[in-house]
Amino acid sequence: MRLLIILLLFLFVDIGHAQNSINELLKTYNSESIPYMSVQELAMPKTDAVILDAREIEEFNVSHIKDAFYVGYNNFNVETIKTTVPDTTTTIVVYCSVGIRSENIGEQLKKAGYTNVYNLFGGIFEWKNNDFPIYNPEQKETESVHAYSKAWSKWLLKGTKVYD
Repeated sequence: MRLLIILLLFLFVDIGHAQNSINELLKTYNSESIPYMSVQELAMPKTDAVILDAREIEEFNVSHIKDAFYVGYNNFNVETIKTTVPDTTTTIVVYCSVGIRSENIGEQLKKAGYTNVYNLFGGIFEWKNNDFPIYNPEQKETESVHAYSKAWSKWLLKGTKVYD
């Protein structure tokens, strides 16, 4: 029994450490100009939002959040969003691997007049780390997640890491 308690404590500490590390990472790179939405909130059935994937196409093609629209990062074009989502009050949630590129895309949307834009805290990595489903291009559930790079892959704690 004592061993079980000790193991559970180590597990709890490790999970807490990972969360704090993502917090620190995002505080280092983001200005929080776009408010965060948690993966738990996005996963709630009552959350009605357009979901935009701000990763590159090779990342999106490995897996993505269900019903997400690929918008990319390097070649992002806000004019495409204006056509697809003409109502600037629509709730939009942007994500990438961990939430850094998506803040930049969120800022572009905000500058274009969108008023209800959120950055998914921790991105698809945090989504998968919380056991929410991800889908391949055939819309079948998968465990594979593009890990962006070996260095950034340390933030992905669950799933199968895929690299280019």
